[in-house]
Amino acid sequence: MAIKVEVFSTNSCPHCPAAIDAAQNAKDKLGDAIDVEVLKIDESNEIRERAINYQIMAVPTIVIDGDVAFVGAPTDDELIGKLESLL
Repeated sequence: MAIKVEVFSTNSCPHCPAAIDAAQNAKDKLGDAIDVEVLKIDESNEIRERAINYQIMAVPTIVIDGDVAFVGAPTDDELIGKLESLL
C-alpha cells in the first residue's frame, strides 16, 4: 500500500510551490511507493474542512498517512528521508 502524501497549500502562499516541488520530486524518486495529492485550501470548502480536521494553521503543511509531518516547505532530502524511513 502506497504512502499517502497530502500537501496543503494556497494560491497566494509564496512558500507553497517549494513544498509542492519537494513532494513531486519525492514522487519522481519513490514512484508508486507514494501517492501525492496537492490540496489548495482556498479553492474548496471540502479541502478547507480537511485542513481543519488536521488542525492545520499554516501553509504549506505536508501530511503523511494522516499525520502532520512538516509545517513549512521541507527540502527534497528532508521529505524523501522521512518517506524512506516509512517504507
